[in-house]
Amino acid sequence: MSLSLSRYHRLFLCTMILCLISLTGCNGDSQPETSQTNEKGLTKVTLMLNWFPEAEHGGFYAAKVHGYYEEVGLDVEIIPGGPGVPVQQKVALGDVTFGVTNADDVLLARAQEADVVAVMAPLQTSPRCVMVHESSGITSFDQLKNVTLAMSGGKAWAQFLKQTLPLEGVELQEGPNVAKFLVDENYAQQAYVFSEPFVAEQEGGDPVSLLVADLGFNPYTSLLVTNQSRIDEQPELVQKMVTASIKGWDKYLAEPEETNQYIHAQNDQMSLEILAFGVDAMTPLCVVKEEGGTTGHMTAERWETLHQQLIDVEAIEPESVDPAKAFTAEFLNSKIE
Repeated sequence: MSLSLSRYHRLFLCTMILCLISLTGCNGDSQPETSQTNEKGLTKVTLMLNWFPEAEHGGFYAAKVHGYYEEVGLDVEIIPGGPGVPVQQKVALGDVTFGVTNADDVLLARAQEADVVAVMAPLQTSPRCVMVHESSGITSFDQLKNVTLAMSGGKAWAQFLKQTLPLEGVELQEGPNVAKFLVDENYAQQAYVFSEPFVAEQEGGDPVSLLVADLGFNPYTSLLVTNQSRIDEQPELVQKMVTASIKGWDKYLAEPEETNQYIHAQNDQMSLEILAFGVDAMTPLCVVKEEGGTTGHMTAERWETLHQQLIDVEAIEPESVDPAKAFTAEFLNSKIE
């Protein structure tokens, strides 16, 4: 069942990309937007998020709020995302200048010949987790037994989890639900460490977060992506965006309050309390472990590992993607001339 579902998703994604290409008349060739300037002479840039504004996007908003984009000559419009928003396709076709997505989604898109390239990785550790009850006594994945586990079973990380763990006595369900979690001690569910655990705590629950990254499936998260055509033809613009975004992320993690006020104004579903909780939960996930690495750091080894994991769970076909072309680190330590 999981194999046929995976193939269906790949076919569906391919069809959607081909339809988008046909509608835009691009014949598969991504073209950079024509650079425009505002009344201040700043270059207009669009950044599409993969979800509604939240702490996961805080560094990009901080760069806007604190004027870091303007300092390098950019006028950045941040476009909120939501369920089903085709960030990778929009970036590949040049409909938006930049996007925010995760490393596994980059590789999945490139497997369908979408021109998406990561240029910066704020979250070094994936916030994806399985939320269990403290009262259950479960403190690690090897203890995940005799519970109901609600998660999106067709996702690559879920397939990896099912391949890695015995899941003795575990009943798998679709559709995670915090309301069910609150009333059932034997109910566990997928979550992000800065989101559902906060909601559960606020409602009197006792959540414990088990990071999927601790199992070894750890895609870079909240990546800044663009397409190769833009990198080739507008490297100065990409450099400006990366440099200012890195500065924004450093500012957000150190002093998030003003940016959180702005995010709350863009998305009133994100209270200041949950945003503050999100920063605290997210900060350790942004720490670069490799020696000499700075904010946004990426390595070929991490991309190659993720590539092989996606092959192992049959999310992509062997030889369908060159992980070395899915990212570039050339803008991370360079300076603006």
